[in-house]
Amino acid sequence: MRGILHVDMDAFYASVEQLDHPEWRGRPVIVGGLGPRSVVSAASYEARRFGVHSAMPMTRARRLCPHAVFTGCSFGRYEEMSGHIREIFLSYTPLVEPLSLDEAFLDVTGSLKLFGPAPEIGRLIKQRIKSETGLTASVGVAPNKFLAKLASDLRKPDGFVVITEENKLDVLRGLPVSRLWGVGETTCAALDRMGIRKIGDLWGFPLDVLEKRLGSHAESLLRLASGEDDSPVIPDAAAKSMGAEVTFPTDLTDPKDVLDCLLELTEEVAGRLVRSGFRGKTVTLKIRFPDFTTLTRSATLPEPTNLTDEIWPRLKRLYEERLPKRVPVRLAGIQVSNLSSGPRQLSLFDPETDKRRGKLAEITEDIRRKYGKDAIRRGRLIKGRHGEETERDEGGGQS
Repeated sequence: MRGILHVDMDAFYASVEQLDHPEWRGRPVIVGGLGPRSVVSAASYEARRFGVHSAMPMTRARRLCPHAVFTGCSFGRYEEMSGHIREIFLSYTPLVEPLSLDEAFLDVTGSLKLFGPAPEIGRLIKQRIKSETGLTASVGVAPNKFLAKLASDLRKPDGFVVITEENKLDVLRGLPVSRLWGVGETTCAALDRMGIRKIGDLWGFPLDVLEKRLGSHAESLLRLASGEDDSPVIPDAAAKSMGAEVTFPTDLTDPKDVLDCLLELTEEVAGRLVRSGFRGKTVTLKIRFPDFTTLTRSATLPEPTNLTDEIWPRLKRLYEERLPKRVPVRLAGIQVSNLSSGPRQLSLFDPETDKRRGKLAEITEDIRRKYGKDAIRRGRLIKGRHGEETERDEGGGQS
């Protein structure tokens, strides 16, 4: 029997802000970009009572909860706290699959003899997170990933739910079918037309009838409805990509401004790669125009890297040579993917320069971590950001 945990931090960004600003505790806190086009990145539970939720336009959040504390995102701080929490996870099992900065699956099957039953491990992790960070987490314990994720959602915030093979059908029976993985609005509507509204309504439903309406998805749906899921916890899922993007308060009309923004995003992502020990081989540029047309262009680097000076020339070329000469621009973003870890492969012709550049990148990130991201900046970027940060890959920018 597998022991799977799903750990989900409660209102993570907002909770970190309340932790760092004691005067905000107990008050509604809304985190996100502060410009007119920004969206909510996170809302404290006090703010959620007013109907505020993540991905909501910030203008609507202000109307719903005008007395809230509105604050920008402190991504470096969130990454720091997330890293501490991940170290707690890794002290119990190497099989950790981060989904974002604030949630992860853990397979503790191989740790049961060392630390005790899975529920005991879950409680130990929950207690350590609280005592070492001051934050609360909701933990689900189950024999598979689907049930563990479901369990962690049932009693938030600060929840702890155990689903077993013996009680899983009792837990599932009355839940809406929308709680099943892969059931979105369209599938939910199709099931509703068949009289299927609760998960228990699927039990015993003929597979052939369901396949006529839902196709090949029907069989996996029936398995999930019975609490069956054999998907593994995959640690490497944490190392797929890192990226960042900016939606501008007003559209940029000068290509030089777009390039300045892209350079700053490149430095930010490169810094996060350095801090996490990853290097990437594929760079992707994303540009969105005012009519919401969105274009992406990708290129592969000769070797995996986490250095701005190696990522930036290729990204700049993508913008200048592989995109239409079109402004204004509403959004710009970059992503570095095809990640790997381990020592950097040095150049055969100038290995000492490679070592110095790598060391310089590490020192630069140490200074920024201690004194803020503006402690060291390129001369062309001194004038500052053009837009509001509204959307980033979580989990250290990982997806």
